Amino acid sequence: MPHQSIAAQAQPSHLPIDELALAEIKSAILTKLTLAIGRDTAIATSHDWYKAAALALRDRIVHRWLTTGKEDYDAGRKRVYYLSLEFLIGRLFTDALNNMGLLAVFNAALGDLGVDLNELRKCEPDAALGNGGLGRLAACFMESMATLGIPALGYGIRYDFGLFRQIIADGRQQEYPDEWLAFGNPWEFPRREVVYDVHFGGHVDVAADETGRDRYTWHPAETVRAVAYDTPIVGWRGAHVNALRLWSARAPDPLRLDIFNTGDHLGAMSEQARAEAICKFLYPNDETAAGRELRLRQEYFFVSASLQDLINRHLQADGLLTTLPAKAAVQLNDTHPSLAVAELMRILVDLHGMEWDAAWDITTNTLSYTNHTLLPEALEVWPVELFERTLPRHLQIIYRINVTHLERAEAARPHDGDFRSSVSIIDENAGRRIRMGYLAFVGAHRINGVSAMHSELMKETVFHGLHQLYPDRITNKTNGITFRRWLLLANPGLTELLCEVCGDGLLDDPTQLARAEHHAGDAVFQQRFREIKLRNKSALAKLIGERLGIEVDPTALFDVQIKRIHEYKRQLLNILETIALYQAIKDEPERDWVPRVKIFAGKAAASYTYAKLIIKLINDVAKVVNNDPVVAGRLKVVFLADYNVSLAEVIIPAADLSEQISTAGMEASGTGNMKLALNGALTIGTLDGANIEIRDHVGAENIAIFGMTAEEVVVRRARGLDASDVIAASPRLARVIDAIAGGVFSPDEPDRFAAIVEALRHRDPYMVSADFDAYYDAQRAIDARWRATSAWSRAAILNVARMAWFSSDRTIREYAEDIWDVPVPPEAQTPVRLQQRRS
Repeated sequence: MPHQSIAAQAQPSHLPIDELALAEIKSAILTKLTLAIGRDTAIATSHDWYKAAALALRDRIVHRWLTTGKEDYDAGRKRVYYLSLEFLIGRLFTDALNNMGLLAVFNAALGDLGVDLNELRKCEPDAALGNGGLGRLAACFMESMATLGIPALGYGIRYDFGLFRQIIADGRQQEYPDEWLAFGNPWEFPRREVVYDVHFGGHVDVAADETGRDRYTWHPAETVRAVAYDTPIVGWRGAHVNALRLWSARAPDPLRLDIFNTGDHLGAMSEQARAEAICKFLYPNDETAAGRELRLRQEYFFVSASLQDLINRHLQADGLLTTLPAKAAVQLNDTHPSLAVAELMRILVDLHGMEWDAAWDITTNTLSYTNHTLLPEALEVWPVELFERTLPRHLQIIYRINVTHLERAEAARPHDGDFRSSVSIIDENAGRRIRMGYLAFVGAHRINGVSAMHSELMKETVFHGLHQLYPDRITNKTNGITFRRWLLLANPGLTELLCEVCGDGLLDDPTQLARAEHHAGDAVFQQRFREIKLRNKSALAKLIGERLGIEVDPTALFDVQIKRIHEYKRQLLNILETIALYQAIKDEPERDWVPRVKIFAGKAAASYTYAKLIIKLINDVAKVVNNDPVVAGRLKVVFLADYNVSLAEVIIPAADLSEQISTAGMEASGTGNMKLALNGALTIGTLDGANIEIRDHVGAENIAIFGMTAEEVVVRRARGLDASDVIAASPRLARVIDAIAGGVFSPDEPDRFAAIVEALRHRDPYMVSADFDAYYDAQRAIDARWRATSAWSRAAILNVARMAWFSSDRTIREYAEDIWDVPVPPEAQTPVRLQQRRS
């Protein structure tokens, strides 16, 4: 996909590239190639050139990084610490070039050296630090905080292999390590002097001090060292640079020489192997006891190291722990970092001798918690027995927090044992488990959902009792996306067109997008809009051909569902409709069908057998449909493996239709819906998550809503999960299910999808069968809209023009004002002043 035109967005095309700057960049790249990489131009590989260019760019970023960091500390500004188990940052090279305003000059400099920037960017692997929307949101937020000039530090884990590299073999997902660090990482700075000890296991002693107060001493059985690695995160136009600090795990003694010398060479490295397991993979399989323990160790490891670090930084800058809430805002991104509540209390009470009540005030006023899901399994519960073995002191702290919390519950609802049980941090009903979402709620001063609907459902469902006890804590902060990556960088052609009608101010101010609305009905503008979309679709078609050997027609309707594979996201509903459409085409092959390409991408968790079976079904259906001569190419199905940020940057600008079809009431927000709409895709979706707010902004006539509401889903679930009544009333659905059950798509193994068939017929918690007819009808309405080319183009343009509210800059401003109490510098809010500061 061409990226040269985006260079014109960073530097207007009417301005020539400064020859001195060009010569300086060429010299810097050649110097890095020679002195840092140790290569001559005659034998340098693409990877050598990439590293040299990245290091030359990094030098320019570091100057801004050090300058803004010093300015922030000198001014004593409050800082945000963003704790997230995922940061899906993608490739940083072109992103940083774009934000630094250096894309054009680097493109020219590399061209003069005989190197193609577009080819060079492919040498950079996607940083394997996340899985889906949660990690990508964290990355967007870090970029927006830098853009807005908010001092911030992101904390996470430096995974050696990330989630996994997905391979599709015989239609099945297979998982392999994602060796993203194999060639090194030019963006990170190892901080080997920044090391913290993280403890596990052992026992706790209690003894009275000289005042008669109980003091607790934790004697851990195991210590792991956390080593820091920093990556600079560049804001727009390079005005501010923050850091992402990732922790890598090491054993204090990497090799037990005494054991090694006995001949037990593997045993001598066992402690190091156990420590390093913490940062090997994101989300290790937790179906086994060992897997669950590793997950807990991961979460505590990064929480403890991060809190130790931020308190150390605070004490160096301010000297007083009592001022922590005034100088630090700690945001817990989902439930994974919820141990921060107990760990911060341990540090304040046990290590710094603070009174419990004073420490609790500091903790709650410092921490805030973002909930990202209503799914019970994602709220995390840990067996008490596991805590006793792994984190004994934290268990004691959680017990004490819960005692005070239940006293409040008793005062609110006297003698109501059921209520106290429902809000207790300790779940006594299923083998004594710790409810980590409840711990985060009780220990934070603000709890936010990520869409208006999600935040209201939090009050009514998973946190209903807690909301009654703490009615002022839940607030809403609808997610957003960074337009710098998802429009300017991913879709340079559309950006150039929009700048023509909205002005260059669009590059700094997303609200300028609204000006494009006046051109939505203009035939010439529509034609140019369609030409850009066709170029993007041709690029995706080329990629599909190269990866899968499947030829697709770029003029067909590109129907896209790209997200984590999960039952509630309902990829299954999509493929059922695909089968129904296939059957309809077979029934009437002479009919003038709208050509359509169904594009799927996404990973299923390694242990999620049912989701992996859905992937197999999609690929088996693709094999049949794509090779049926009767269909004659009018319907194609593709599954692109190993979905990541870089693949999304190719798919999203090419999409015509955005599938946002989760079961109503189950998707917290979604951000893929925003990215696709911003790039001119119409949404087909349920009234779920941020779809509702997208509808409100783009207009109900410019989105296709179908299916049951969240309230209707609750009512149907209460009646039971059997879908026999729905199937009996829908001959089309019955035929689709019969085809799957009869082995039409698995002739070598007719019962391959028996579990799916059984669920569709008799256990339909995600309303796949129940919503099928409404979805099929909505898709046929999409066909009709597609034929009306001008009307479709107008709706697509209006989607783009009305998406400004979904910028992550808006979201971060709301966090800063309503949750963190962190001022946004005035110069970050005015594009002209932003440019002046940079110059």
